[in-house]
Amino acid sequence: MAMSDRLGGFDIAPSPAELGFDPAGIDRLRAYMADMVEAGRIAGGAFVLMRHGQVAALDCVGEASLETHGPILPDTLYRIYSMTKPVTAVAMMQLYEQGLWALDDPVTRFLPQLANLTVCTGVDLEGEMITEPVSRPPTIREIMSHTAGFGYGLFDQHPVDRAVYGRAVLQAPDLPTMMDRLADIPLMFEPGTEWSYSVSSDVLGRLVEVISGQSLPDYFRDHIFVPLDMVDTGFHVPPEKLDRLADIYAAGPDGRLEVARTLFGFPVIDFSRPPSLPLGGGGLVSTAGDYARFCQMILNRGELNGVRLLKDKTVDLLATNQIPNAVLAKPNPARLLPFSPAFGFTLGFSVMLDPAAISAVEG
Repeated sequence: MAMSDRLGGFDIAPSPAELGFDPAGIDRLRAYMADMVEAGRIAGGAFVLMRHGQVAALDCVGEASLETHGPILPDTLYRIYSMTKPVTAVAMMQLYEQGLWALDDPVTRFLPQLANLTVCTGVDLEGEMITEPVSRPPTIREIMSHTAGFGYGLFDQHPVDRAVYGRAVLQAPDLPTMMDRLADIPLMFEPGTEWSYSVSSDVLGRLVEVISGQSLPDYFRDHIFVPLDMVDTGFHVPPEKLDRLADIYAAGPDGRLEVARTLFGFPVIDFSRPPSLPLGGGGLVSTAGDYARFCQMILNRGELNGVRLLKDKTVDLLATNQIPNAVLAKPNPARLLPFSPAFGFTLGFSVMLDPAAISAVEG
């Protein structure tokens, strides 16, 4: 479809080749997405490829709503779920730069309700968790790198995950109550000894509130979204923009796409009003252009268009693997991501450590 010559304030290059991309490869990507729509696998989608601060390719396919037949457009709003996590990590690092916390601070410095955590050591004959007191509280470094031991409640693969789901941690009325519920649930493992994708980013969201003295939505707005001119990003969609919000779909009993009412067993978030539980791990709505601005700020080591959110050395720290080789080498079944010595995890991002050890093709 026809596009404007700018996206999110970035120029769109006349040809992807000018920025080092293979036009034939981009055509294959377009065709693949179109085939997914034609086959009924997805309702629609968009992709943006950028290099050197310019858009090499932008394309939108399919529909944002199969009911109204509204097309996917460059300004379509998406529920970005876990792409909220890097934003929360940036907020934490801004507070780190101010000297308000240290990487190896115990989380109990700011969240004392987590002082009496236990750890799951097994399951008894009745299927109940066997627990013992944790040897020490998780550090903020471990929370940021998903080595604290928290569950997530999304995947039903571990007794701790089932407990997080059963206690409706992700459906608490607010972040303080969420922390209280989490305090009663054992950790999967002793902090720092294993890796597991978890509710940690939501704990970080509460830490941002406690350390900064602002609500998470207000902090994000004042210190990230307004400075970066991310005009369409937030925890809810105002009435005048609701027609731009893409529906979310899942396969129905007959295999056909239908509007999803639940996700991982939880009701889909209602973005038409400000939430009482702003999730730092998955609560934002954004556009391709807005999120491109956030990503370019990271690629620029903390700065965009003369506005600096983080020092360059802080971004380097944010992008540094925090997972010891001994942990990476451990078998990690059913923990969502197939980490190995080829991959690590930073203070908020997955990071490739050995490109030669994976099957992805460069370029």
